[in-house]
Amino acid sequence: MVDLKLVFHDLVQFEIELWNAVDARLRAECDLPLTWFEVMQLLARRSECRIQDVAEEFGITVGGTSKVVDRIEAAGYCRRRANPNDRRSSLVELTPAGRRSVDRAMEVFEAELGTRIGSVIPEQDLERFAATLSALRAAGRSTGVR
Repeated sequence: MVDLKLVFHDLVQFEIELWNAVDARLRAECDLPLTWFEVMQLLARRSECRIQDVAEEFGITVGGTSKVVDRIEAAGYCRRRANPNDRRSSLVELTPAGRRSVDRAMEVFEAELGTRIGSVIPEQDLERFAATLSALRAAGRSTGVR
């Protein structure tokens, strides 16, 4: 029988190692922290995005999200504009510089994932692994705890 405690430990350790490696490469090659890149990817995918939307996507607080967006905005990669549907909130969008930065970072991000995951696991196994992770996340969400 598989020891779930060891599976948990290996999964968490791998996530930490992967995060640190991708973050280091993005910082070195794009001067962009992985945290910023994650938020900027979301902004690139969605035409209208509130701070609340970003917070919900990543399961973090609105206050923490606002601080990250403040830093990205100070770097000139995004801007806030009035939300025409809700005066209490603003919409966050990438600037042209932000779009160029996230496009360049995406190349680096994909290359690092290819090196650390794609070159290690055969495609068929990777498809099964992705489906397993998806099932685990769905089961976790069904418990109501994120």
